[in-house]
Amino acid sequence: MNEISPDEYPEQKILLVESKPMTPVVVNIEAEIQKLFDNNRLSDLKSFMKKRRRLNVMNTFLMYGFHIFQSAGILTTTIATGYNFRELIWVGVGLNVLSSLMNIFEKINTSISTNLMKNITSIKEGTYVDEGVIVNDIKKDSKSATSEKPEADSVD
Repeated sequence: MNEISPDEYPEQKILLVESKPMTPVVVNIEAEIQKLFDNNRLSDLKSFMKKRRRLNVMNTFLMYGFHIFQSAGILTTTIATGYNFRELIWVGVGLNVLSSLMNIFEKINTSISTNLMKNITSIKEGTYVDEGVIVNDIKKDSKSATSEKPEADSVD
């Protein structure tokens, strides 16, 4: 073991255990944190783009399905009413309900896709915050709280 004399480095005691010279490892914490954030943004961007692609494909199927089932429901209900087939009328109504549900799912997917596009744009601009849903909910809560006016106390 080699011990360096305290006269050479009075503020530190250095003890060299190995015979090879040891090199100090300098870790730049800020660079590591920035690297983590950059990797997170990149993985979020890839995830958002995959989700948007899937939503767009699903919306295409939902859009065509909506029109097909709505047309089939209207046609079935019209024919069943004309020939007085009461059971078949309910089949037409069921097809119309199914088409309405498909339309609702398409609208929900469109709003999700719009939010994903906003996140993709904010990543591109460098203003992305990973807690978008939480922040949006807090903003909505604060807006609703400020928009409600307290009732004035009446004095009799």
